[in-house]
Amino acid sequence: MQADALTPGRPHFGAGARALAVAAAVVTLATPTAAQEQATGARARVPTSYANVHDAPSTGSNLLLLVPEGTVLSIIGRRGEWVQVQVSPGLRETGMIVRWYEGRHEIIRRGARVVIGDEDNGWMHDSTVEILPVGAQ
Repeated sequence: MQADALTPGRPHFGAGARALAVAAAVVTLATPTAAQEQATGARARVPTSYANVHDAPSTGSNLLLLVPEGTVLSIIGRRGEWVQVQVSPGLRETGMIVRWYEGRHEIIRRGARVVIGDEDNGWMHDSTVEILPVGAQ
């Protein structure tokens, strides 16, 4: 029996349809997901008295620090409604530290080894910041 032979009761797809499906899969895999988006040059400004910076893009994740109003942070990534920002060492002096910074160290969390401390980036929900276009002051 040939590979393209018709089988009763089963749909038949020719070589053209298979090539189209393969091309669609390649385009889908090559397209960056929201988690892979990079917002190069964009910045986020805190418009309220304080905004939370989390260690992961979730309100249930650990809170790292509270960033004061007017602070501008470089955006290094996005995931859905969450903005990943660069956290400078200076924020430890101007922000309100929530997590104790003892330097990097490993802990066991839920049976997995995790490195925490001295984070250089964090996540903020985009409803808590103003996204500044590239080149804006």
